[in-house]
Amino acid sequence: MRFGIATFITDEGIRPEALGRALEERGFSSLFLAEHSHIPVSRESPYPGGGELPRKYYRTLDPFVALAAAAAGTSRLVLGTGIALLPQRDVIHTAKQVASLDVVSDGRVAFGVGVGWNREEMRNHGTDPATRGALMDEQLAALTQIWTVDQAEYHGAYVDFDPIYLWPKPVQQPHPPIYIGGESPAALRRLAAYGDAWLPRAGTRPAEIERVRNWLAEQGRDDVPFTVFSADTDPRRLAGFADAGVEEITLTLDTLPEDDTLPALDALARVAAAHR
Repeated sequence: MRFGIATFITDEGIRPEALGRALEERGFSSLFLAEHSHIPVSRESPYPGGGELPRKYYRTLDPFVALAAAAAGTSRLVLGTGIALLPQRDVIHTAKQVASLDVVSDGRVAFGVGVGWNREEMRNHGTDPATRGALMDEQLAALTQIWTVDQAEYHGAYVDFDPIYLWPKPVQQPHPPIYIGGESPAALRRLAAYGDAWLPRAGTRPAEIERVRNWLAEQGRDDVPFTVFSADTDPRRLAGFADAGVEEITLTLDTLPEDDTLPALDALARVAAAHR
C-alpha cells in the first residue's frame, strides 16, 4: 500500500517546490492539492467540515501552477488535483493545463475531479449547481476527445464545440488517469463510465469500499484502483483501509510554514512506514 499527501498550498505555507522535494525524500508516492478559485463573501453554503471555513480555503494557489513547481524538483512524485472543481472550469483551458503539466512532469499527473460543494462559487462561474453533475459528465467525455484525437469535437447539452486542434497531447496514454471524487450514487456511476481511479474521502467505511469494488467488477470495471483522500493517522482506520484492499492512502498535511511542515512530514512518514 502506498502513501501520499493531501494538502492546501497557500501563500502562507511551505512553497510547492520545497514540499515536493520533502515528500520524495521521505518516500511518499503522491501529492494531491485542493482547488478553490475564490471564496464568495456570502457564506450560504455550509462548510462540509462544520463550523467556520478554515483560512487556507481563502488563500490556496492555483493547483496546476503549484504542481508544476513541485514537478520541477522531483522525478517520481505523482502530481494530483484533489480535487479540481471541473464544473467551474472551461473544458478547453483545462485540457491544455492538464496536458501541459503531464508534459513538463514527464507523465506524472493524476487528474482528480469532483462536482464541488460551494454553490455561490459555482454560480460566480456561471455554473448551475443543479446541473453540475450532468455538465461534468460531458466535460469528462470532451476531455478524453481533446487528449486523444487530433481534430477533436464534442456536441452535448452543456459542452459544445466544433473540431479543434489542441496540443500538446499528454505523455500518459491514452491520457492522465481521471480520479473521480465522491461517494454518491451519481459519483459512482460517473466512476464506472469515465473514471480510471476512485478518490473516496477518508470517512468512507471499509465495508463500503469493498461493496464499491464488487459493484465495479459487476460493471466490468475490476481494473479501478482506489486512493483514499485526506486520511488521519488513526491506526485502526488505516488498517481498515488496508484490509479493504485500498491501493493508496493520502494523509492530511496541515498548511504550515516550511520549518513546521518538515517535522510534521517526518511524523507522517513514520506512520506510513508502520503501515506500508
